[in-house]
Amino acid sequence: MILRKKGLWLSVLTISVILLASGVAFSQQAQPQVKEYEGLVKVAVGHYLYIPQAQGLDIYVAGEVTGGLESLVGKEVRIKASPVEDEPNLILAESIEIKEGTMYKTIYTRSSEPDFKGYLHPRDREAYEALNITSINKPEEWEGKAKVKVYGKLQTSKVKEGTQEKEVTHIVLTDKKGKEIARIIVNSISDYAQFYLKKLRLFDKFWFYLDVTGQVDRRVRAKTRELFSGNLIFCGLY
Repeated sequence: MILRKKGLWLSVLTISVILLASGVAFSQQAQPQVKEYEGLVKVAVGHYLYIPQAQGLDIYVAGEVTGGLESLVGKEVRIKASPVEDEPNLILAESIEIKEGTMYKTIYTRSSEPDFKGYLHPRDREAYEALNITSINKPEEWEGKAKVKVYGKLQTSKVKEGTQEKEVTHIVLTDKKGKEIARIIVNSISDYAQFYLKKLRLFDKFWFYLDVTGQVDRRVRAKTRELFSGNLIFCGLY
């Protein structure tokens, strides 16, 4: 009887130890792994920050930074950041310190949850069809498509509208010899796209991801070479 009770007690103790160990392991897995990055801020737009030391990752800042996020460009910073669930190329800034002399001063501590409005998840980029525009006289190459991507160069110019001048942004499409084929009117540019435009500043051409908003009339198209208009969501090298 005593041996049976002792065996039962040992079994209960073993199960308790296993459950306790499992709970500790689960707790450790559930906690986000915060990492520290130190480096020079190269790009800061909207909620997004880029330092080369965070290789392949964009840093999302969910809140206000003392002095403004964009004021950090060219400054040495120390950032503690945690991974973002289901967002493989984003990390979330938990705190930001700016270097002043030999010391660091805290200018941001996260106190709210992120709002990823305007962010384009890598898997959602697959919904954007790559267009191969060869002529302004082949509307079947672009008409009827709502989400597209085109390879070209961003260009801003001033045009006359009556007695007024206004600034217009286009994506210029060219052939292999560099001759202009057509233009896409850009209505708006998201913060995320602006962020990548600055990250890709060393490149002349790349892919532009657009939500199409309207088609250009055939008669206007013949004069301006403009095909359609859209909102620029993202841009990248592929």
